[in-house]
Amino acid sequence: MITLDDFKKLEIRIGKVVSAEKVPEADKLLRLMIDFGTETRQIISGIALSYPDPSVLVGKLLPVLTNLEPRTIRGLESQGMVLAASGEAGPIILQPEREVPAGSEVK
Repeated sequence: MITLDDFKKLEIRIGKVVSAEKVPEADKLLRLMIDFGTETRQIISGIALSYPDPSVLVGKLLPVLTNLEPRTIRGLESQGMVLAASGEAGPIILQPEREVPAGSEVK
């Protein structure tokens, strides 16, 4: 269990996928460029098996943990983490029910 104060430390923002491509020589990884309104970040996400055609993600709004320390994966810096649910066929991205501006905070 975590406290409410611990949860409040998480910065989750809605970003709009600008581009999506497979990471070469990595079956599970996609390189996403995500616009947060004031900046665009590169996110490396392990959702490739669920999205064999990454182009379907372009234009989608996704919640992203944005205050996670950057991490290098396969030589690429990942500047956040896309939130997804675990489905039988693999990870499934979460999306807002309605259009919201890129950069909107998830509370």
